[in-house]
Amino acid sequence: RRPAADALHEAGLAPVTLAEKEGLALTNGTDGMLGMLVLALADLNRLLDTADLAAASSVEALLGTDRTFAADLQALRPHPGQMRSARRMTAALDGSEIVASHRGPACTRVQDAYSLRCAPQVHGAARDTVTHAEQVADRELASAIDNPVVLPDGRVESNGNFHGAPLAYVLDFLAIPAADLASMAERRTDRLLDPARSHGLPPFLADDPGVDSGYMIAQYTQAAVVAELKRLAVPASVDSIPSSAMQEDHVSLGWSAARKLRRAVDGLSTVVAIELLTACRALDLRAPLRPAPVTAAVRDLVRTRVPGPGPDRHVAPEIAAVRELVLEGAFLPLLEEC
Repeated sequence: RRPAADALHEAGLAPVTLAEKEGLALTNGTDGMLGMLVLALADLNRLLDTADLAAASSVEALLGTDRTFAADLQALRPHPGQMRSARRMTAALDGSEIVASHRGPACTRVQDAYSLRCAPQVHGAARDTVTHAEQVADRELASAIDNPVVLPDGRVESNGNFHGAPLAYVLDFLAIPAADLASMAERRTDRLLDPARSHGLPPFLADDPGVDSGYMIAQYTQAAVVAELKRLAVPASVDSIPSSAMQEDHVSLGWSAARKLRRAVDGLSTVVAIELLTACRALDLRAPLRPAPVTAAVRDLVRTRVPGPGPDRHVAPEIAAVRELVLEGAFLPLLEEC
């Protein structure tokens, strides 16, 4: 935090001098909700891109197949977000020795669990929800939402354009895919830690199973965050409470929706970071088989902040370090190869 005047000067911007009625216009409508929505959309786009890489890393580490992500299969259900996520996951897994090691008639597995093979469907639905919310935000950015409004012909008219319902609905809506995407990521993490389902990985990815905890507590953290995200997915916009002597007898509660969405976005970043942390350790444990070039680059980036497998360490700093990479968008350049 620093003085706004300093930040404006550094950016080469002159402060706005408010004229008549403009101060009221800034506080009398949906500007705060809109600002929170735009910030959340920017963060969610970055998180969804990173989540594709995390899911691909988990699929690889769990000896999953990339065949279910094939373009011709996705074209049977042509949702644009789904096809984009599938295309990225396919590219991220291209050239993987790990995937190639169990491809062929010797593999007896019929199909992967939903949390692996349905990742593009969930990630894609989240992307399409973000696209819808972006359309709403674009319209709102071009809107006049003051009341009363002064029209070009000089008329001063009362209106209802200040009502926050259009924004409140999408702010609520976005909390649903945030919770669901996190829920699926947590299921993949849990699978990586369970020797009954991880196909050869040590329990909890521990260095000395039975003595060390490995990443057990990291999954506990994910589970707790996902539980909170599910509660935050309950809509605020249906919970109108009248005010102003019943003159304002129906309100949007868009600010409440915006504030809980911010918490949901923050929680999702933690969940994605933990999946990355866990999947990268699992990829290390698949040696001497090498991961795909893209997922190897994901693993190498994590290794710039977190050391590889070994005896138990304090897990919280490792989660925080990977979460910082996620928030920085550090993984996004790797998508250029996808």
